[in-house]
Amino acid sequence: MANNWAITIGINQYQFFQPLACAQADAEALKNLLAIEGFSPQQCLLMTETSSPLGDRSTYPTKENILLLLEDLAAACWQPEDKLWFFFSGYGVNYNGQDYLMPVEGNSLRVEETGIEVRSLFESLQVAALDTVVLLDINRASGTQAETPIGLETIELAQELQMSVILSCQPEQFSYESSEIGHSLFTVALLEAVRSGYSSDFADLERYLSVRTPELCQHHWLPTQNPVAVISPTKEFIYPQLEVQKEQRVEEKLPAIIAAPSVQYSHVATEQRIWETEEDEEKGRRSDAQKDDFPVSPKLPMTGNNFQLKPIANSTPQFWQLFLLWGATTILLICLIAVVFFRNKAGFRVEEILPASLKTTTPETHVAKPLAVVTTTLPTPLEPETPPPAQPISPILQAKQRAQALSELSKLSLKPTQASDLDSAISTARKIKPGEPLYEEAQQNIVIWSNMILELATVRAKQRQYAGALAAAQLIDKDDSLYTKAQESIRQWREQAKQYVSNQTVLDAANALIQPQQASTYNRAIEVAKKVAPDEPGFDDAQKSIDQWSQKILNLANRRANHGEFKAAIETATLIPEGTTAYKQAREATQKWQNK
Repeated sequence: MANNWAITIGINQYQFFQPLACAQADAEALKNLLAIEGFSPQQCLLMTETSSPLGDRSTYPTKENILLLLEDLAAACWQPEDKLWFFFSGYGVNYNGQDYLMPVEGNSLRVEETGIEVRSLFESLQVAALDTVVLLDINRASGTQAETPIGLETIELAQELQMSVILSCQPEQFSYESSEIGHSLFTVALLEAVRSGYSSDFADLERYLSVRTPELCQHHWLPTQNPVAVISPTKEFIYPQLEVQKEQRVEEKLPAIIAAPSVQYSHVATEQRIWETEEDEEKGRRSDAQKDDFPVSPKLPMTGNNFQLKPIANSTPQFWQLFLLWGATTILLICLIAVVFFRNKAGFRVEEILPASLKTTTPETHVAKPLAVVTTTLPTPLEPETPPPAQPISPILQAKQRAQALSELSKLSLKPTQASDLDSAISTARKIKPGEPLYEEAQQNIVIWSNMILELATVRAKQRQYAGALAAAQLIDKDDSLYTKAQESIRQWREQAKQYVSNQTVLDAANALIQPQQASTYNRAIEVAKKVAPDEPGFDDAQKSIDQWSQKILNLANRRANHGEFKAAIETATLIPEGTTAYKQAREATQKWQNK
């Protein structure tokens, strides 16, 4: 059974940015609401400046704490198909065309070192094979290169990796907070959607936020803010609803999470009412506001399809209305009788005109002639032809067919190096039906394009780009002959990805041991890095690091020898392990220093 997880991160007091007012409250409110609405409280994890630790682990939202939490959950807790809500409220920066989420120590002058790269974050979630929805309530930071609109790369990554992502605003817009209600406007709309049952699937959630967020901007006299959503075509995220249904809120014991203005005549309303007069309507609105402990707010117009309910002046039908309804029903009944009569009459005329040999009864035209027995002789069905054995395709013909398939991609303005473009071309080719002129050519192209997708996935896996490899291989359709091979590759790559992440964690731990100018710390780091086995992914990275650290030890030994400290130089050189690139040089240098 799939588990439901939530990680909510909110940061107010940044070390290098202007403080935010509502980010922490946003994360706390969403975490508390999800814990009530269907998630296990133990699986709703909060990271703010004041959040409680998880056991002996700090939840202070630094880059290291955030990434370590994700690594630990992926290694020990998460299972494929688990559901995850990942929510971040804080600053974001675009640096050199790449989007970054800024943790509490984030610095616009050192973005690459202090920021969390969105690509890396998405790929780690993709490798975990979770059914994830990412909600980013990002404030655009000011500073070096930071005024570039953030969000464009995030949208492209979501489409490439087929992840469900919602951004709080368009890349060229700003995300706004309201000190009046103590939350950002996007989070207000999000909390309303969850409480009202509009998060049961991702499409409903996106539609709600796209209408409600601009409406809140209008109500609070702020510039328009339009959320952006990318919906994964492979997975429909389902929120773990209990008994909350659309258009109807169950009156439960849970308190009001936020005091936000509510819309009386929309899908947010707790009930649908029909008011006799405007005075009754106002009394009803005030009564509802007092019952829910919400401030009374002016009615706001709702836009979009199926989002507007208007009050009805009088719900009692008048006599003339009933008369019109009865008359329309009678006329409709007479028309139906006439249609049936003339249709049968036409059938009798056909019966008289057709020759006897063609008067057969079929399901489509049943001749109403009692006691008439018609016998028909069905033709003998043809024996199915045995297809000839498949002939091997020559390399020359294969090259020709591949060139033709590449030419078709060019005509469609698609790229052979993008798995999503190849998948779009396959979808287009599948629309060509058997018997149409280009059917055989389309089937050949489908086979070639499917092979190209799997080739791209394999190349990505060899380059340790496991998230991209998995995303590409998952495009292979179940009806494709390569499906079984693709699924086996996906299984192998997921295991390799987990091992690769584990080995990268080992290397990070080794690197953390190093203190410059201390040769013994490099030696300890080398011993830790040796734990990565030769047949495991990441071994090349470990070996490269070991060689670099060995060279650092040799440089320290040479420096001490240059100062005449030959004994210390020899002791330093002996720390270089056998099998490294610097080992032979260290042995030669040691012999020379011993002679001195």
